[in-house]
Amino acid sequence: MAHVEPRPSGSSRRAWWTSASWTGTVPFFAYVGLFLLLPTGIVVWGAISNGHGLDLSNLKILADPTVRMAFWHSIELCSITAVVGAVCGAILSYAVATGNPNGFIRRTYLAGSGVLAQFGGVTLAFAFTAAIGPTSGFLFHASWFYSFPFGIALIYIYFQVPLMLLVFLPAVLGMRDEWREATENLGGSTWDFWHLVGGRLLLPAFLGATLLLFANALSAYATIQAWENQIPYVVPQEISKSITSEVGLASTNEAQALAFGMILLVAVVMTAYVLLQRRTSRWLH
Repeated sequence: MAHVEPRPSGSSRRAWWTSASWTGTVPFFAYVGLFLLLPTGIVVWGAISNGHGLDLSNLKILADPTVRMAFWHSIELCSITAVVGAVCGAILSYAVATGNPNGFIRRTYLAGSGVLAQFGGVTLAFAFTAAIGPTSGFLFHASWFYSFPFGIALIYIYFQVPLMLLVFLPAVLGMRDEWREATENLGGSTWDFWHLVGGRLLLPAFLGATLLLFANALSAYATIQAWENQIPYVVPQEISKSITSEVGLASTNEAQALAFGMILLVAVVMTAYVLLQRRTSRWLH
């Protein structure tokens, strides 16, 4: 009599598929570990060590008046561009969301925003300088273009607005027509709907997107470096100065201490962002 192997049970098959599904995440976790966690660990260890052991003396640079001013300038620039970009991007998101879902306008805005949100660096700074800078001839006497933070803030807003459109549009699309109809049936006005329903639902998503824009501006370097490479206004420029000094004053440990301060600031911002996103997901899905 032939021996018949027993078929695996449903739970066994599910366990096999569950374990097999993890194999697809190996490249992702390898990428995150190699290009995110490992560099972060190297920076943190370099900031709190001297090559032989634990040494917190490197962190004293964070108390330097010049460094404190650089952090303040970074927060100032990021706050201005994040708020302006968030407000303009939110208005644009609502305009796109109320249009034809399959229309040419929405597809154009989404495709253009995907490109413009990543358009920055030397190319963007040169484009603004050539178009409206003092050397363009169009606004020859516009000395404000090279004033901090307004000149560089204008350039940052260029890529902050399309980024806001991409990250805030899903929340706007999650708003249901039934909620507005229910408000109207109860005698509420458009103001009542946005003040008591829509605005309160979208507020966590709006604040979370604003924090994301803040972090995005905080890490930008090439754009402001191309705009002004003589005066280090923000922390990324201070880090560059610490590791590329032409007079023999370069200090890798100081650069890592500055980067450590940036990591702490970004960690606080992104933690708040994740908490707000969790609150948004309760009604978005």
